[in-house]
Amino acid sequence: MEKLVTSEIKLGIIAGGQLGKMLVLAASNWNVKTYVMDKDEHCPASSSCTYFFKGDPLNFNDVYEFGCLVDVLTLELENVNIEALKKLKSENKKIYPDPFKLEIIQDKGLQKQFYKKIDVPTSSFTLFQNKKEIVNSIENGMLKFPFVQKLRKGGYDGRGVAIIRSKDDLNILLEGASEVEEHINIEKEISAIVARNERGEVKCHPTVEMEFNPNANLVEMLLCPSTLPVNVETEAEDLAIKIINQLNLYGLLAVEMFVDKNNKIWINEIAPRTHNSGHHTIESAITSQFEQQLRAIFNLPLGSTHLKLPAVMINLLGEPGFEGKVKYEGLTECMATEGVKIHLYGKKITKPFRKMGHVTVLAPTIDEAKRKADIVKQKMKVVSW
Repeated sequence: MEKLVTSEIKLGIIAGGQLGKMLVLAASNWNVKTYVMDKDEHCPASSSCTYFFKGDPLNFNDVYEFGCLVDVLTLELENVNIEALKKLKSENKKIYPDPFKLEIIQDKGLQKQFYKKIDVPTSSFTLFQNKKEIVNSIENGMLKFPFVQKLRKGGYDGRGVAIIRSKDDLNILLEGASEVEEHINIEKEISAIVARNERGEVKCHPTVEMEFNPNANLVEMLLCPSTLPVNVETEAEDLAIKIINQLNLYGLLAVEMFVDKNNKIWINEIAPRTHNSGHHTIESAITSQFEQQLRAIFNLPLGSTHLKLPAVMINLLGEPGFEGKVKYEGLTECMATEGVKIHLYGKKITKPFRKMGHVTVLAPTIDEAKRKADIVKQKMKVVSW
């Protein structure tokens, strides 16, 4: 995109959470003007962007008006007004991801149908309109325990998901149109982040292994490189590349997968944006996921995804039992440790399990990085005054 060299290009980012903030910071290296829209005028990206626009990503008028202000439009979350994006596209606005691709990704039922269509491994599933239909299917013997219920729209960070192991769990069934899938016996959860530009280039960052907080169902720690056999890592990256090609999507795509006890890979979900499982790339990779997203949407050559050093990333979550103005315990001590890189998102209020920042730990070996990361986990806490 030749206009980029003039530094006059206006990049619009829908939503200004931590992903938006880190994308803004990456864009600032190229002096790109960044416009951010969010409901919260104190969102993390608001203090870093060139221009802040207060608006609701689900409101047609807000999204349309914001899109008219910029040259290129992207996002940090999927829950956006599709009709506004479609109208902007009809007026030749450059939008990444394409609204018609986003429409598939927004709906977990359409996602699963897409995986089946392109023949990638994913758990068997059934679509239901409401909770009553699910209960009827159980009573008729059509649906067996255990299973996973996912609301087709609106879920994120573990919300909108219910794991139903027996009749005793039926009280936590969610109301709404759902995708219900077979429960896989998971050995590991992994992710691969892949980029594609309009030049036809595709590049994938190395597979990462994720560990989840059992209470919040949020990523608590990730390892890169993973502990998986090389052939399994390669298969995961090949699947990510196949999905972005078959979806014909330009931009960045995070592909979350399960690995079972037989090292078989199952596709879980995709996200058409930067992702929590790629934060370590800021320090550990030659090209971060944020720079790679910019390269992809500006149709520039994609950057190297080579890993400079093994890395462990820890999410800094608000401690249970604390809500209010933020206080970071153990910050100074952790900063004194070699290879520890701390990112604080600037959220003014902490809540239990809220994502408040992340820490990347770099070391010559993954085992050494894990040892240091365990120390950081013990010492650094997000509490309130």
